[in-house]
Amino acid sequence: MKVARFSTAGGDPRFGIVDDDELVVLTGDPMFSGFDTTGERVPLADARLLAPVIPRSKVVCVGLNYAEHKAEMEIAAPTNPLIFLKPNTAVIGPNEMIQIPPVEGRIVHEGELAIVIGRIAKRVKAEDASDYIFGYTIANDISARDQMFADGQWARAKGYDTFCPIGPVIETELDVSELSIQTFVDGEPRRHGNTRDMLHKVPELIEYISDVWTLLPGDIILTGTPAGLGGFVDGQTVDITIEGIGTLSNPARNRV
Repeated sequence: MKVARFSTAGGDPRFGIVDDDELVVLTGDPMFSGFDTTGERVPLADARLLAPVIPRSKVVCVGLNYAEHKAEMEIAAPTNPLIFLKPNTAVIGPNEMIQIPPVEGRIVHEGELAIVIGRIAKRVKAEDASDYIFGYTIANDISARDQMFADGQWARAKGYDTFCPIGPVIETELDVSELSIQTFVDGEPRRHGNTRDMLHKVPELIEYISDVWTLLPGDIILTGTPAGLGGFVDGQTVDITIEGIGTLSNPARNRV
């Protein structure tokens, strides 16, 4: 089931289930209110899709979770998952503008599968991880790459406003063991990988991360990016496609 968060004609955000070219409107946020419907249907063409979830407290990111990407970065990484945080203020939705800050060096896209947490999760065992997942969406873990190396840590380089596009929907029923992930800039292929090549799989990540931080409903976990060329500049558009979910598209411009 694909769940969208949307608005029409400037109205308040609502939630709906995608049914072909329509949205079946829900009575509230399905994470908390279930999937009761109002009886209203909205054509997708008349809706503006928004970020499908706004994390309650945090965006958890996993670095260097694909072997080829780990090799190309040439960064020493621990055996355990390498985790860090982005603020929820970095989140934007599909087709929203990525604002490139006035910093020197490359701005890099990283197309990733994102886990949407559906229940309070603390010290979850890997075998129980699925009980805490509401669904999956697409994320772009944008980075000011040269700033990462200059700072010696990643918070500033990955935490700018608009540096975490997510969407376009949440898929609540998805086998993520073998999904193609592709990233394009202005239609040119840049990154391609498959979730089967994750070094740390989804259940392991939830067990590890929930031992460190309590995960709240609506928090998201970005599971890492495959290898590939990552730069984009003012005026270009980044498209990320994941099997079973769809395509997240965001244009970019220099911040003014």
